[in-house]
Amino acid sequence: MGPYAREELLACVIARLLRGSRHAAIGAASPIPAAGAFLYRQRDPAFRVSLQQRRAANPFSEGSRELFDLAGQGRIDTFFLGGAQIDGSAAINLVHADGRRFPGSFGSAFMYPMVKNTILFREEHSKRVLVPKVEFVSARGDPAALLTGRALFSWQKDKRRFRLESVHEAGDIRSETGFDFDSGDTGLTPPPSAEDLDLLRGPVAKAMAADYPDFAKRVWGIN
Repeated sequence: MGPYAREELLACVIARLLRGSRHAAIGAASPIPAAGAFLYRQRDPAFRVSLQQRRAANPFSEGSRELFDLAGQGRIDTFFLGGAQIDGSAAINLVHADGRRFPGSFGSAFMYPMVKNTILFREEHSKRVLVPKVEFVSARGDPAALLTGRALFSWQKDKRRFRLESVHEAGDIRSETGFDFDSGDTGLTPPPSAEDLDLLRGPVAKAMAADYPDFAKRVWGIN
């Protein structure tokens, strides 16, 4: 993997995917997307990051209604969605899978098609998560990308299929993925630059410690 943590690599990929964005909303328990957003903000100070997981960092005083209103007005152009399952049609399942129930869909069915730069993110890359067909459709849309702990996929809207763009390390991604996808001359995901790592381990880590203390301590040793 290299002289950096996997979380740092994923944050760098997310920062690249955010190019051109003006405002990203980050859901609860999403430290890696938050790290990527804070990294991108280091290069574009006008970029706005709205966190939802803690009262101190949550700008929405009236709860989710404000989030949905902003999305409906086109004032949020990036949102992150995951799922207990994600399938090859870009559908996500946030309700139940493998006999287990999860917190539910929340506003995913609204946010997914409404936010033009929706990024699907799930750190686990396995056939348990990346399935041929989700057991329950919480939401479906046209994502900007699917990023996992092993690979980056783009979405082909015309074909309604994912395309493998890069892998984070050598391995047989196809055998670990439950849905079919296209691939071309797939290479390794570009690693973090020295500047990326300086920013992540400096101002980004400091910003993360306030709202994701456990993550900041585990990845960067910051209390």
